[in-house]
Amino acid sequence: MLRLAQRPSQSCRALLTCRYSTEPPQKIPLALVAELRKQSLVSISKAREALTHSDGSITGALEWLQHDLIATGTAKAAKVSSRSTNEGVVGVSVLSHGAGLNTVGGVRAAMVELNCETDFVGRNDIFAKLAADIAHTAAFISEVKQQGPVRFTPLVLDELRDAPLLSHNDPSAAPNGTVSSAIRDTIVKVGENISLRRASAIIENAAPAPTGTSALRLGSYVHGSLHGIACGRVAAVALINLRSPHLQKFLRDEAARTQLGLLERSIARQIVGFDTLGIKNMPENANDDQVLYTQPFITLAGEFNGLPVEEALEKWSNANGLAESTEEGGAVVLDFLKWSVGESEQQ
Repeated sequence: MLRLAQRPSQSCRALLTCRYSTEPPQKIPLALVAELRKQSLVSISKAREALTHSDGSITGALEWLQHDLIATGTAKAAKVSSRSTNEGVVGVSVLSHGAGLNTVGGVRAAMVELNCETDFVGRNDIFAKLAADIAHTAAFISEVKQQGPVRFTPLVLDELRDAPLLSHNDPSAAPNGTVSSAIRDTIVKVGENISLRRASAIIENAAPAPTGTSALRLGSYVHGSLHGIACGRVAAVALINLRSPHLQKFLRDEAARTQLGLLERSIARQIVGFDTLGIKNMPENANDDQVLYTQPFITLAGEFNGLPVEEALEKWSNANGLAESTEEGGAVVLDFLKWSVGESEQQ
């Protein structure tokens, strides 16, 4: 005889319902997602996840994202660390251009090369901002170490990586982490390996000549700067010495200072535009176009355009009241640093 299956009792049905039913997921308002993404630059899915874990609190979500970034970032950085990084940008930060109307003549600047895997990430604004922040940090924390003439000095990368990262947009803001942790966090955001290849700084805290007849200035130029930030594929910073018995009068003249700014930028552009390897003295196998002073000064607008750089500087100094033909002095290029992404470090 066939037996029919017995229907579950009411209590069993209730137990089954409780066991297999789930609470509906918390719905996160789009406005909260948008606000969190604005503050953290994370994906929509990650923003929803963070807000879900923090019960819709922006503050709590930011804290959750920070902990998640550390956990996932370390693993991600380790996973991609073997990948080659041949793309990227050169970042420049000039915190003090040197002597001016109200400054005594100190110079402070730094240049860094930050590498990534692809040109796509190299042009990303997140990556560009990181490069600019690292350059700003390098310029800010560097100390005068060398004895003798002021020159560009390579920085110890491990010391720079351990330094608190300072924002180039808001230098007064408290650091949220180190240079190293910022690189790690950016690896998570862009999905590529990132490496800090090199860094150099030039620092002089006081005017080298207390008599007021000599002063230092810096000129800088970045080719193909990105997102309004001082970083690109090629960059140069030039150290210029102004020497004149009329220096103080020259620096008080607003028109003269304007012309000086144009000259400084033109010198840095000239260095970038040519395969510039030296200022005056070069190895025997170098040609004239690789020596700055013998190059035609094509980046300087006006009547001295096209003259050899050394001659153009002399004529410019005379024309702008920095020196007279019977006097020694004028604008002289003392040193420069020019970097291109991926080049040999011997260059």
